[in-house]
Amino acid sequence: MEAAKQQTQTHFVLVHSACHGAWCWCKLKPLLESHGHKVTAFDLSASDINMKKIEELHTLYDYTEPLMEVRESLPPGEKVVLIGHSLGGLNLAFAMDKFPKKISDIVFLTAFMPDTVHKPSFVIENVQII
Repeated sequence: MEAAKQQTQTHFVLVHSACHGAWCWCKLKPLLESHGHKVTAFDLSASDINMKKIEELHTLYDYTEPLMEVRESLPPGEKVVLIGHSLGGLNLAFAMDKFPKKISDIVFLTAFMPDTVHKPSFVIENVQII
């Protein structure tokens, strides 16, 4: 029975948005776990209980560092499903670039989805108000 459970278990890594923390997944995390999945939710740098100070963050990569630490801690061969909300989509892009073989699927939940052609501010600069 335990072997069958491990075969269907998916590891979800939940990435919050700006001005949030791991707490924002308080309803989704137990729901996924109740279906036998492994779920990791954590605070990005200078968010909620993460003790890093905002003044110490100089780049978006600095903000993303806790996600990179989660990815580096995975055993060889383990792949995860990354779910990012809003600004968390940019954190997913960093993880995809650095650890493409450790990701099975990615979910951009109403999130920024960067591309490789335009600069990050492209959408904001090209919004047309009707």
